[in-house]
Amino acid sequence: MSTPPPLPVHRRTVLASGAAGAAGVALTAGGPAVAVAATAARAHPFRHGVASGDPLPHAVVIWTRVTPTPASTPGSGKGPQVEVRWEVARDARFRRIVRSGRFATSAARDHTVKVDVTGLAPATDYHYRFHLGDATSRVGRTRTAPAADASPERLRFGVVSCANWQAGWFAAYRGLAARDDLDAVVHLGDYIYEYGPGQYGYGPDDEDIRTHVPAHEILSLTDYRQRHAQYKRDPDLQDLHARYPWIVTWDDHEVANDAYKDGAENHNTDLGEGDFHRRRARAHRAYDEWMPARLDGTARLGDGDRLYRRLRFGQLAEISMLDLRTYRDAQLTVPDGDVSDPDRTITGRAQMDWLKASLANKRAQWKVVGNPVMIAPVDFAALPHDLVDPINDVTGLLPRDGVAYNVDQWDGYTDDRREIFQHIRDHQVTDALFITGDIHSGWAAELPYDAATLSDPLAIGDTAGVEFVCASVTSSNLKDITGTPPRTTSVAVEELIKANNRHIRYLDFDSHGFSVLDLTAERAQMDWYVIGDRADRDTPITWSVSYATATGTGRIEQVEEPV
Repeated sequence: MSTPPPLPVHRRTVLASGAAGAAGVALTAGGPAVAVAATAARAHPFRHGVASGDPLPHAVVIWTRVTPTPASTPGSGKGPQVEVRWEVARDARFRRIVRSGRFATSAARDHTVKVDVTGLAPATDYHYRFHLGDATSRVGRTRTAPAADASPERLRFGVVSCANWQAGWFAAYRGLAARDDLDAVVHLGDYIYEYGPGQYGYGPDDEDIRTHVPAHEILSLTDYRQRHAQYKRDPDLQDLHARYPWIVTWDDHEVANDAYKDGAENHNTDLGEGDFHRRRARAHRAYDEWMPARLDGTARLGDGDRLYRRLRFGQLAEISMLDLRTYRDAQLTVPDGDVSDPDRTITGRAQMDWLKASLANKRAQWKVVGNPVMIAPVDFAALPHDLVDPINDVTGLLPRDGVAYNVDQWDGYTDDRREIFQHIRDHQVTDALFITGDIHSGWAAELPYDAATLSDPLAIGDTAGVEFVCASVTSSNLKDITGTPPRTTSVAVEELIKANNRHIRYLDFDSHGFSVLDLTAERAQMDWYVIGDRADRDTPITWSVSYATATGTGRIEQVEEPV
């Protein structure tokens, strides 16, 4: 690959915006509050930054965490109930405050603060901050979504996943925070990792560039709270949270590796790790406390664990964020004919019906699906369905879509994928776009109805849409695991996969970084940016490659420059 150009400097994309929301005061959350001593203010209580998320046309979630006393460390269960004041303004100096209120927090929710601020204007930049006694947090900037009937010229999102603290520095977050042209950041899962020191780090020997806290695999509510708190102390992560609203979902490592509805690869009751459902409930509670997301449609604590939801951005795009861990059946141990079993699911019935409704609606042009694990088929020796199906009527032995290389993905649950793709075909859905994380590599793929018969690269109408997969922020990829130089061993593997899967147009097993998704009425484009050495906090960031899909085609082409 030729030497890529340096990271470009952009001006902010300006969307049509309405008038500022009328000034007002929101209701105070929680009960009576305890006054804060001046000594607490001097202790800099806002140590974990600020964040915002889930932007709607008239609302956005804002978040922070306070440390009211020296003993009130994350997960400690110690410290008084305190009252935190919050403000939202149209300007960074807070001369035009449009919303404000008070929020009571305590050790019961790990002293986190999460407010769903309503009454805002669509497609508008806002600034927000928090106060505890005489102490004031840093100022965060956020942005509301366009009005439902608006037609924005473009939308632009940062796309990230798989940020392992022990594997290196979060340079990808630094790269996105340096931009000034995004509407939001989409995080597709593995925001934290559950492993203890030395279990999953940098390179083939799993060296810890930075060591996890607590210093063991996390299991208890205290553990998960402390791990979230550690990640929130990263300065690049804090900067990116403070600069843009985030739209998040979880994958497996927010709980445990290769999680499914009743267990996980990295959970062993025989080793004293207890009941998995209790562990997951603790992990989800900590996630709810520490992340700026609406669980079960609200921003209140204790909402349960429904994280799949829709966010609309005018008539140009609607984002449907999936949860592909909480409701799925256990992964198969071998890729065999059972991957096509209609009784096995990755989505669960309720989420499947919800996703189908999202795809079929006519509210927005681009039906963007925030997809934690890859949906494009990646297999070997796939045969056309009209040959496989009659054989399986007799034997039931052949995988309908070939031999999958990774059954933790949708390839292990192909009947769910078939149902989605058939729904897209039956309802003549256009511009379905899946954006994906999880697999620590960059991909651009078309989504064929039948991978074995997709042969004409110019044909239109035989794909269900396209998929763009972002690389990991730090989590190890193929070159890291094998310890080989970049663009050596991996290239042969990439070419083998592409030769057996003609719908895969781009594959990079070696890079870490972030992506930028740019949407217009004419096309959707994904730009991949790569970092240098994860162990170098100041490692350079460069543009690598870009691919786009034209409206209504379901096909992908490489483009020559980023947006």
